[in-house]
Amino acid sequence: MPRRRTFLPTLFVIVVCLCCHIAGSITSAAEGIASVLEAQQRRIDTIRQASTASVAIFAGEAGGGSGVLVSADGYALTNFHVVQPAGLSMKCGLSDGRVYDAVLVGLDPTGDVSLIKLVGRHDFPFAEFADSDRVAVGDFCFAAGNPFLLATDFQPSISAGIVSGTHRYQFPAGTILEYADCLQVDAAINPGNSGGALFDADGRIIGLNGRASFEKRGRVNVGVGYAISANQLKNFLGFLKGGRLVDHATLGATVSTSEDGRVVISDILESSDAYRRGLRYDDEIVSLSGRNVRTVNAFKNILGTLPAGWRVPLVYRRSGRRVEIFVRLAGVHAAAQLAAIVSGGDPSAEQPQRPVPQKPRQPDDPQQPQQLSGKPPVATLPQSLRGLYEERSGFANHHFNTVERTRVSQMIASRGIFKAHAGAWIFTGRLPTGEPFRIELSDERGLIDLPTGTTTVDATGDLDANPSPPGSGGMLAALILWRRLLREGPGSLGRTTYWGTAPLESSQRGTPALVVDVLETSVSAVESRFSVGPSGRVVGVELWINSDADPCEIRFLTPLASDPLEMPGVIEVRHGNELFGTFNVEAASLETIDAPIDNDVNKKAPAESGAASGATLHDSISEPRDES
Repeated sequence: MPRRRTFLPTLFVIVVCLCCHIAGSITSAAEGIASVLEAQQRRIDTIRQASTASVAIFAGEAGGGSGVLVSADGYALTNFHVVQPAGLSMKCGLSDGRVYDAVLVGLDPTGDVSLIKLVGRHDFPFAEFADSDRVAVGDFCFAAGNPFLLATDFQPSISAGIVSGTHRYQFPAGTILEYADCLQVDAAINPGNSGGALFDADGRIIGLNGRASFEKRGRVNVGVGYAISANQLKNFLGFLKGGRLVDHATLGATVSTSEDGRVVISDILESSDAYRRGLRYDDEIVSLSGRNVRTVNAFKNILGTLPAGWRVPLVYRRSGRRVEIFVRLAGVHAAAQLAAIVSGGDPSAEQPQRPVPQKPRQPDDPQQPQQLSGKPPVATLPQSLRGLYEERSGFANHHFNTVERTRVSQMIASRGIFKAHAGAWIFTGRLPTGEPFRIELSDERGLIDLPTGTTTVDATGDLDANPSPPGSGGMLAALILWRRLLREGPGSLGRTTYWGTAPLESSQRGTPALVVDVLETSVSAVESRFSVGPSGRVVGVELWINSDADPCEIRFLTPLASDPLEMPGVIEVRHGNELFGTFNVEAASLETIDAPIDNDVNKKAPAESGAASGATLHDSISEPRDES
């Protein structure tokens, strides 16, 4: 009898496999859904956190807009054209439901940026900056703000999208507002969004919303908004915190595209620093401030993000030869012209004028910013803001310049009490050639012994009369002022203001620039700037004997090892394009008027403790310590 064949085992296997596959699919689907929900929750949490730093700005009948807190002590960024109708003060609402008074701090009218300060607490929520140069087309982004002044409950409106373009250049279009190197987004940016932050997926600030393209028949966003890049904001933030009315940079030269596609100098001012550094007509621009220049637009983008007065690297090519220089950037506007623009007067006038107050207006139109209206009297400031404003020419609010100057002064003083060292400061060592040098600084004189001879400067006289030693541009005068700053503080240097922040390029190739605070002084007809590192150490001095000439530039490098006061182990001096000298310090002696004691004792009882009164600080060092 033939055996009957059965398919039951095979069928069983198929059913089992199918069930396993279905179960696996269900598990994978469940995991996928969980992953999507988790990503969604992260996005919700990120937006919620970023919203706490969003500021709804209200200026009464003058309108309003948005802003974003960037520090726990209440500093917030917004647009110039948002605060301009408000004057000195405004009301700001946060997502916690509370209203805070805010005062104007600093203005950047060309870049359409303003800094304000909220008062009432010391623990404001704030957002951190991202590196906007790392933002790419297609990155997720979201805007938080107050479009159409809808945030009457102070809860910001959120619009999300992607970055649709980077490094865009927006022409001033009949105003002074220039949007250079900005981000283009498809997230909805409408009137009232101006001044609010554009965030990345991690809730970091990548830009400040300010302009948008609108449909011609109505104010309807067509999906193209523009944000000032975070890196530009960071470049100007130090100046704004100093209460300054800041200006943007110009090279003192124009560029064009040559027939073979190169970006070349088409015109240049002979009075510009770039010309003094050697730049000439038809030179090809290779890079500016560390960024490559391949088009005229790229050149404008880079230059538009830099503050006036910065000294930045520039690389050009002439006849196939690559040349690297540093150039000091001038301002686009004269000081009086910029002040007139801000106050609403005639920018061609020599003196700023007070404007007629504007009519009440609707929420800010980022496409057509207005001139700054007249400032209300200081007496009208809310009680919480009294004492937080000081008017002075060239400043938006000089009070905050005093705040920053005091902060930097305290940083310098915290490193040690130099006042006790009233005797001569003596530095000895060797030049790169191995020949010895000796520098002596005191209240009476500055002296330097070099193999070529001895030079002396009277420290009690007019320092502008003696740019010694010859070829240095005023090295001894700069060192005399440096000693005076450390011993007696900024008040001893005459008129002293907080200038802002600037990059101090390292002498070692490939090492990133150090961002320093800068104090600007004027004493004995000499202008000088002192660069102060994050730890309070003075790391550089620039001194102009003549405002039309190149300054003497001094860098204090590699502090002496085992030196509690960190006297410089290397002093580098430049004038113009030339390196005047590199002084390798082997010993530093800071004397008091009393009899000196051995430096070993000084190490056990540091000068800042007061126990070293009458001591000589004298270190003989074999290997200096690197500054970084």
